[in-house]
Amino acid sequence: MTKQVAVFMGGWSAERDVSLVSGAACAEALKRAGYSVTAIDVQRDVGSLLGRLYPKPDVVFNALHGRFGEDGCIQGLLDILNIPYTHSGLTASALAMDKPLAKRLFKDAGIRVAEDKVATRDEVLAGGVMKPPYVVKPANEGSSVGIHIVHEGENALPFAHESWPYGETVMVERFIPGRELTVAVMGDKPLAVTEIMTERDFYDFDAKYVTGGSRHQVPADIEQSVYDEAMRLAKKAHDTLGCRGVSRADFRYDGEEIYILEVNTQPGMTTTSLVPEQARHLGISFEDLVSWMVENAECDA
Repeated sequence: MTKQVAVFMGGWSAERDVSLVSGAACAEALKRAGYSVTAIDVQRDVGSLLGRLYPKPDVVFNALHGRFGEDGCIQGLLDILNIPYTHSGLTASALAMDKPLAKRLFKDAGIRVAEDKVATRDEVLAGGVMKPPYVVKPANEGSSVGIHIVHEGENALPFAHESWPYGETVMVERFIPGRELTVAVMGDKPLAVTEIMTERDFYDFDAKYVTGGSRHQVPADIEQSVYDEAMRLAKKAHDTLGCRGVSRADFRYDGEEIYILEVNTQPGMTTTSLVPEQARHLGISFEDLVSWMVENAECDA
């Protein structure tokens, strides 16, 4: 019998539009691969969502990004319903989204991280939290949402008090100059190292999603020892958080050391996104990639 797959997409986080693109691409690829697919734009009405999950699908392909879809919330609901789903489970998803906690776990595992401090909005706006250059970022958002770099000699504040909609907590992190590297992990195997290059200040939201905002080189043109170490660290970070399915680890390389920035448990899944790009480099088509994710879906329950 044809496997029934519900693709979760959209949601209501700051990454809604990105999720809609990812979800649509995955749904079309799964149809081409022979699955019976229902695309569901997930809203806050849980009752309505439960109604759309009847009859119960065989698998949920979770293409949600950001809060509620990527932080363990939707994973917990699917665990209760005993519906297998793609990507990481509840605990790994929650840990990865909590950037300060994830960094503590990485550091304990021997993975180099940048110096950071968790502060309040008022402390950041008062200045003196960290000597520039430093980065301010929400403690639990993705896709570079809300990130701002404060450079030496800048007088402008990173945000206005009323323009910070990400809660009272702000993560302040030492800025690591150098090259941006990323590694996807598929099951128990790191795929490749991509170097991301952009003319912008850093790999921000527009660099990620606006046409021409960045260039990707896969495999990255770096020393083999650095390449191998990035691959090893990505797998170690994946295992440290207890991830499963597909994840992506982002790094900065300053010419001497590799620093992990974060693990994305639900990376972008358009045909031109970083993970499909690395899979294609290894001869894995987009249809085969999403099919593998469906066939390896699990449920923590």
